[in-house]
Amino acid sequence: MSVVIDALVGGAIEALLDTVIEIKEKNDKFKPSLEKLETTLKSLKPFIKQIEGIDAKLDRPKSETERLIKKMESGKNLVLKCSKLQWWDCCGKANRQEELEELYDSICEFFKLELQAINTRDVKEALVGVRDIQGGVREIQVEIGKLSKMVPRNERVELRGVCSPPKPPAFIVGFDVPLKQLKLKLMDDRIGDHPVVLTVTGAGGSGKSTLAKMLCWDDEVKDKFNDNIFFVTFGKKPKLSTIVQKLFQHTGYETLEFQSDEEMLNQIENLLNQLVRKNPILLVLDDVWPGSESLVDKFEFHIKDYKILVTSRVVIGRFGNPIVLKPLGDADAIKLFQHSASLNHSSSDVPDDVVKEIVRGCSGSPMALRVNGRSLSQQQRVVWQERAKELSRGGSVLHSSSDVLDSLQKCFDLLDPMGIECFQDLGLFPEDQRIPAAALVDMWTELYGDDDTSALANIYKLVNWNLADIVVTRNVESETVDYSYHYVMQHDLLRELAILQTSQKPEAERNKLILDISGNDLPKWWTTEKEYHIKARVLSISTDEAFATEWCNLEPSEVEALVLNIRAAKFTLPMFMKKMRKLKVLIVSNYDFFQMELNNSQLLGYLSELKRIRFEKVSVPFLGKAGIQLKNLQKISLFMCNVNEAFENCTTEVSEMLPSLLEINIDYCNMVALPNGISNIVSLKKLSITKCHKLSQLPEGIKNLVNLESLRVSSCVSLAELPESITRLRNLKLLDISECISISNLPEKVGELCSLRKLNVRGCSNLSELPSSIMDLGNLRDVICDEETKELWEDLKTTLNGLNIVVVQADINLHWLHH
Repeated sequence: MSVVIDALVGGAIEALLDTVIEIKEKNDKFKPSLEKLETTLKSLKPFIKQIEGIDAKLDRPKSETERLIKKMESGKNLVLKCSKLQWWDCCGKANRQEELEELYDSICEFFKLELQAINTRDVKEALVGVRDIQGGVREIQVEIGKLSKMVPRNERVELRGVCSPPKPPAFIVGFDVPLKQLKLKLMDDRIGDHPVVLTVTGAGGSGKSTLAKMLCWDDEVKDKFNDNIFFVTFGKKPKLSTIVQKLFQHTGYETLEFQSDEEMLNQIENLLNQLVRKNPILLVLDDVWPGSESLVDKFEFHIKDYKILVTSRVVIGRFGNPIVLKPLGDADAIKLFQHSASLNHSSSDVPDDVVKEIVRGCSGSPMALRVNGRSLSQQQRVVWQERAKELSRGGSVLHSSSDVLDSLQKCFDLLDPMGIECFQDLGLFPEDQRIPAAALVDMWTELYGDDDTSALANIYKLVNWNLADIVVTRNVESETVDYSYHYVMQHDLLRELAILQTSQKPEAERNKLILDISGNDLPKWWTTEKEYHIKARVLSISTDEAFATEWCNLEPSEVEALVLNIRAAKFTLPMFMKKMRKLKVLIVSNYDFFQMELNNSQLLGYLSELKRIRFEKVSVPFLGKAGIQLKNLQKISLFMCNVNEAFENCTTEVSEMLPSLLEINIDYCNMVALPNGISNIVSLKKLSITKCHKLSQLPEGIKNLVNLESLRVSSCVSLAELPESITRLRNLKLLDISECISISNLPEKVGELCSLRKLNVRGCSNLSELPSSIMDLGNLRDVICDEETKELWEDLKTTLNGLNIVVVQADINLHWLHH
C-alpha cells in the first residue's frame, strides 16, 4: 500500500507542476510565488522513486502521505483560481498569495522528512534491527542528528549555484582545436566505471580556465551533464573541507561538520552517487598547483558516468596525456589583440608593423594580448610606437610566465600614480577570492582621501584597463553610490604582478608589506624578541589553519590599513596591534567555511584613530565583553558574522562606546532582532541590514536614530512589519525594504517621513495596500517596484507631482559564488 501511495504522490506532483508551468506564463500577479513553487517541485522529482517503501520501514502513518496528496490536488485547484482572479480584487489576491505560501510550506515540510529518511537510510536500517537496544539507539540518534543537517532548507536557497561554471569571455580565438580534442575525450563513454581524469595544462595566462569554461558551456556537454557540472577553483592553497562544503551548498544542502576527512569523503561520495542517478557528472578542478595533486586523488571515486577535468600549469603525468595549450599563432594573436585594442583598420593610423611588434612581445599569451590591447585602446600613435620599442628589447618569441609578466608590466606606463597604487592594493587579498568593493572603498577613502564615488571610479578604471573584473550580483536603484553588491576579481597572473610591484624594496622599507604565511613557514626576520621596524602604510597578513606560531615583535607604527586574511576556527589578534597608533582601517576576513572566534579583541581599544572596521565570517563578541571605546570609529561592516552578542551586556552605553559612528552594514548575519543598543547611536546616518533571514522585528527604539538618512532592510524574509515608530525618522531620505516578502503593510503614519525621496519595495509580493497617509510624502520622487505591485503606486502620480515609478525585473546573478 505504501508504494502505491508514494506513486500517487509522484502523480500529484506531476499534475501540480504542469498546472504551475501553464499558469505562470499567463499570470504576472503571482509569478514570483509560482516560479518558486515550480523550482521546488522540479527539484523534488528525482527523489520520488527513492522514497518508495521508506514509509513502511519507518512506520510512518499513511494519513500523512494521503493528506499531502489531497493538499497538492487542492493546490492545483488553487493555482487555477489564481489565473481567474480579477485585477481589482486586492483582498482575493492577498488571500491567494497566503494560500500559495501555505501550499509551498506543506510540500517542503513533507519532503524535508522524506529526504532526511533518504540521507539516514543506512543508519535507520540498523535501527530496525536494534530498536530495543537502548545504547545502540542513542548512537544512531547522534548520526541522525548529524546527517539531518544535509536536508535542504529554504533559507539556504541563495547559496545554490556556488559551483556553477562561469561564462567564458565573449570573444575567443584559437581554441577550436583544443576544445574539440577535450570534448572528444570527455564524451567518450568506453572507459566504464573507472575514475576518469582529464587534464589541461599550459603557462599562466594561456587560457586553461577559459577552455574549461568553454567546455562547460558547450551545448552538447550541457545536454549530457545538465545540472551536474561543478566548477571549483583550487588555487595555491586548496582546502578539502572548503571544496566539499561548496559542493554540498551548490546542491542545496546546509553547512555540515565532519569528524574526519574520511567521513567527509564518504559523504561527498554518497552525494555524487545520488546525483549521478539523474545525469552524468563533470567536476572541474581549476588552477591546480604543484603539490595539490594528492587532493585531486581524493575526488577519484569509482562511479560510472563521473568525470573530472583538471587544469594546471604543470603536467600531472599519472592522469594521462594532457591537452597542452600552446601560445596563440600569429593570426589568432593579432585578431585577439585588435579586438582588445578596439582597432578599426579603416580608421586606425597605427602601422601594421607596430601592431605586429607588440603582438610578438606578448608571446601569444591571451592574457598579455588582452591587457596590452586594452591599455593601448584610443591612445595616440606615438604611445603605440613607444610600447612596440620597449617590447622589442625583450627579444623574439617568449614562452615563460616571467616574460609574460614583463610584457604586462609595460601596461602600467600609462597608469597614473593613483591607478598603480589601487592596482597594487588588489594583491593584499588572497588569490582566487572575490574582493568586496566595499573593502577597497574603505581603504582608499582613508589612505588616499577619496570619497566613495572616486573610490568606485578607481575600481572601474582598473576594469576598463583589463587589470581586474567586476561582478555586480544585483543592480540596485539608489540615489547614493551603492557598491554593496560589487565584487572585484583578478586573474592570478595579474595578482602576481601586483605583489611583484610591491616587493622591489627590502621588506622593512616597503610601502605595502604582504606576508603570506603557510603553516609555520615564516620570514627570516620573524622573531619574538628583537623589534622589527617596518615603514609600511599598509600591512596584509594571510595565515592558514596550520599557523600556530607566536606573533613576532613587529613595530608597525606607520600602518594605516591592516588586512588580515585568516583560515581558522580561532584567531588571536597580534599584540603588536597595540602599536598601530595611526591605524584607520581594519579588515578581518575568515576564508574558512565556519565562523571564526576572534580573541584578544580588547586590543581594539588601543586604536584611537580607527575609523572603519570590516569583519567577514567572524563571531563578534568584542563590544559587549570588552567595554571597548572607539571614539573615532565611523563605519562598521559585518558580513556572515555572528552578531547576537556584539552589542549585548555592555558595561557602557553603545552610543558612548561609538560616539562618532555614522554607518552600520550587516549582511548575511544570523541575528533575530536588531540589538537594542544600536537604537541609541544618535550619530548614525546610514543603517543597512541585508539578507538576514532570521530577523523578525525592528525595535520601537529605532525612532531615536533622529539623524538617520538611509535605512535599508533588504531580503529579510522573516520581517513581517516595520514598527510604527519608524515614522519619527524625519531626516530619512531612502527607505529600502526590497525582497522583504513577509511585509504586507506599511506603517499607518508613513506619510510623516517628510524627507523621504526614494522608496524601494521591489519584490515585496505581499504588499497589497497602501495607507492613506502615503499621499503626504510630498518629497517622494522615486518608487522602485516590480510588475506585480506596480498598480498600487500608479494612482499616486496624480497627487505627488514629479513621482517616478521605476519598474525593475529580477536581476540576481549567482555565478560569482563559485569563487
